Amino acid sequence: MPLSTTQQTTTVPRGEIFDLLSNQRRRHTLHYLRREERPVELRELSEQLSAWENDVSRDAVTHKQRKRVYTALRQTHLPKLDDADIVNFDKNRGVVEPGNLEDVELYLDVVPEHEIKRSEFYLGLSAISAALLTVVHLNIVPFDALPMGVWAAIIVTAFALAAAVDVYYDRVRRLGHDGPPRDVADPHE
Repeated sequence: MPLSTTQQTTTVPRGEIFDLLSNQRRRHTLHYLRREERPVELRELSEQLSAWENDVSRDAVTHKQRKRVYTALRQTHLPKLDDADIVNFDKNRGVVEPGNLEDVELYLDVVPEHEIKRSEFYLGLSAISAALLTVVHLNIVPFDALPMGVWAAIIVTAFALAAAVDVYYDRVRRLGHDGPPRDVADPHE
């Protein structure tokens, strides 16, 4: 499929998106393309994915490691992503560019293994806030030491801090953020 400067707006069926995202190499491809926001040569892409897969720097990737990823990308993964209009892959030039990544980004926002869901967190914070305001309203010691307005300010501050942390983690986890994909350890840490 030829590369174009304008991206078509198509909707990829949900089942197809899950199938496409079931492969780590395809997820990493999408991450790298979103991060770079430019057409990328297949050699560069295969080198970066090889580095992530082997937990080494790009300079340390061997020819064999890069070739294995290069071949799989060229023959299998990029054609699948291209057929779904998620990327534009020019096989003749060996160039890939982001396509309709908006269709897949929503499905990549997952809760990491050791974290609670946002909805559960905010439901719990709301329950604690309601309980706190109830005991303050009933003048139960020691909560009656501060006026209701101070407790309300504390609750608003708690929600604001939680939201700020959410915004930070959204940026760190989004597709194409600086650094490796979420499921790859950052070698700089």
